[in-house]
Amino acid sequence: MPPTAVNKKRRVPDVEERRNLLALEAIAEDDRLTQRTLSTRLGIALGLTNIYLKRLVRKGYVKCVNVQSNRLRYLLTPQGIAEKSRLTYEFMQYSLFLYGQVRQHLHTVLEPYRGAHPSRVAVYGTGEAAELAYLSITELGLELVAVFDGASNRRFLGQPVRDIAHHADVEFDILIVATLQKADPIVKELVRLGVPRERLVTLRR
Repeated sequence: MPPTAVNKKRRVPDVEERRNLLALEAIAEDDRLTQRTLSTRLGIALGLTNIYLKRLVRKGYVKCVNVQSNRLRYLLTPQGIAEKSRLTYEFMQYSLFLYGQVRQHLHTVLEPYRGAHPSRVAVYGTGEAAELAYLSITELGLELVAVFDGASNRRFLGQPVRDIAHHADVEFDILIVATLQKADPIVKELVRLGVPRERLVTLRR
């Protein structure tokens, strides 16, 4: 049987595509959306948001309607709805592909720590990436002993979230850096805080 498309390396969606999807989703959810609110959601300056919206209008994804002399209303066009659906599908497919790679990588890295005395594993992070790491931890029969982050006083994965500054208070053999972004800056900071580099495991090679 010939290899499927899932086995091939997928193209990483670029920043503009991610921004397009966020903008189209925001407009679809609220046609009375203001440029200021959209700028906050996109994480860009207000002036740049104005330019960005004009670009979406030029592409035919968004229609701009005058409601009042000083008030504009943004609506998705049929072409914009189709583009939003396409981008949603692309990001979902890439996410599934990426998560599959991450789980395979973690299984390879963590496999040597299985045995009669399972290693104690800690996780740094409290997002979706941490949930993905937790799946691999439980599948391999390892013990999750702590969840660290920059703040505390809440719970995640059944554990109290601890401030990473107090990592020395918990005995662990491995600390998984749970981020799907570039982990190097986080690893550097954790080493600065005193976590041995050899105990750190990232989600990606």
